[in-house]
Amino acid sequence: MDVDNQIAKLMVELSQSQDYEIGDGTTGVVVLAGALLEHAERLLERGIHPIRVAEGYELASRIAVDHLQHISHKFEFGLDNIEPLVGTCMTTLSSKIVNRCKRALAEIAVKAVLAVADLERKDVNLDLIKVEGKVGGKLEDTELVYGILIDKDMSHPQMPKYIENAKIAILTCPFEPPKPKTKHKVDIDTVEKFQTLRMQEQKYFDDMVQKCKDVGATLVICQWGFDDEANHLLMHRNLPAVRWVGGVELELIAIATGGRIVPRFQELTPEKLGKAGIVREKSFGTTKDRMLYIEHCANSRAVTIFIRGGNKMMIEETKRSIHDALCVARNLIRNNSIVYGGGSAEISCSVAVEAAADRYPGVEQV
Repeated sequence: MDVDNQIAKLMVELSQSQDYEIGDGTTGVVVLAGALLEHAERLLERGIHPIRVAEGYELASRIAVDHLQHISHKFEFGLDNIEPLVGTCMTTLSSKIVNRCKRALAEIAVKAVLAVADLERKDVNLDLIKVEGKVGGKLEDTELVYGILIDKDMSHPQMPKYIENAKIAILTCPFEPPKPKTKHKVDIDTVEKFQTLRMQEQKYFDDMVQKCKDVGATLVICQWGFDDEANHLLMHRNLPAVRWVGGVELELIAIATGGRIVPRFQELTPEKLGKAGIVREKSFGTTKDRMLYIEHCANSRAVTIFIRGGNKMMIEETKRSIHDALCVARNLIRNNSIVYGGGSAEISCSVAVEAAADRYPGVEQV
């Protein structure tokens, strides 16, 4: 957002900081800060020095924070008692467009956060929660996948669509012959030379596929594309494969399955294979859209929230709402204190600050 006014820039940065640290309440902090600035302007017009105004605001802030701690309530929660977390997340979702499904979405957000949370350290890594969306279906079809969901399908239509106890080779090297780094040209002017070149390419593809089979891989996930001949060979060797998978997805798959990303075929070993209980390809309705589910992974701390909706706008709005709910659940795990909403906590702080002002006879009272 491009803003010229310096105060407006501060307001934008305030909202961004609130979104980054807390995840919710971005509108509220801007409204509150705007009201404080408006009142500060009146004080400046009355001739009060800006430093005295700032000191008064700082003092009022400390009083308000102390009062919030006094009126807050702590609640207990656990893996078998998530209702307090769900109720607070429902409050967050009540002001969103998706409020008609706030119960289901709140439960999904809480279960996702608890799946990746370290409750002993009270730490949550939201990077382990991937949020995907696909147009189609209805909002109630939104689901939590205990694993990774990627918007890809098998590279060949005749490859298996369901794999149990999968051992996954995660590659960042292409299934293609190496490109020479020189500008020399080789003239192929006879059938024998062409057949020799073709046999060499065939041997190269065969060695790559055999290397994957030798280490025990039952599924290949590659960041790059496959040559058509390599793809056909993979299908004949009964080795399912997925191509053109993004770098972020590869990292999440590696984390979830406990595998290692392999940059060269020569470095592929059985220890670097990822493990998943089920890998399945799922199609949606009568469309040709397909997605790959990687579930029951070795490290189940990586999860995916799969959002459905009638149009792209609904999907994006649901993603933003889910982000807010995830942040609220994370904050509650870090600090399980809550106050009443609906503006009551703010009014209570205002009353406390006004009562405390009587104890200060100086300009700070204003």
